[in-house]
Amino acid sequence: MFRLSTKGRYGVRAMFDLALHYDEGLVSLKSIAERQEISEHYLEQLIAALKKAGLVKSIRGAQGGYMLSREPSKITIGEILRALEGSLSPSECIDDIERVDCPRAEFCVTRKVWEKVKEAIENVVDSVTLQDLVDDYKKITANESYMFYI
Repeated sequence: MFRLSTKGRYGVRAMFDLALHYDEGLVSLKSIAERQEISEHYLEQLIAALKKAGLVKSIRGAQGGYMLSREPSKITIGEILRALEGSLSPSECIDDIERVDCPRAEFCVTRKVWEKVKEAIENVVDSVTLQDLVDDYKKITANESYMFYI
């Protein structure tokens, strides 16, 4: 079964939190961890990878914290997942990052299926932005008094 790891899932949640609070400026890891119910230690690792990928920026110090490096409408879920998970390929034979040369590639009938699966996944995650998640959250919680979890 093709499944995202907690890195990808929690990373999207953390980035959603930063997007939700984008207009408020810097956000502390502690507040993200509490709101999203993610270990602060694990969140530090995720944010480090997201920072390395240029998706998050930080300011140190007592008034420091984290924020998105670009507007929420300019960051896709695909960018986040690739920064944390690497390739989104369902099979090594079509992996853009760690391609494995397969002796069956020329006559492999299943390869086309895996290519289509990869393309479909990429089309979806590359078409959804953090702003889309924020907008969905606001619609869902407009008349509710509960926290929406992704």
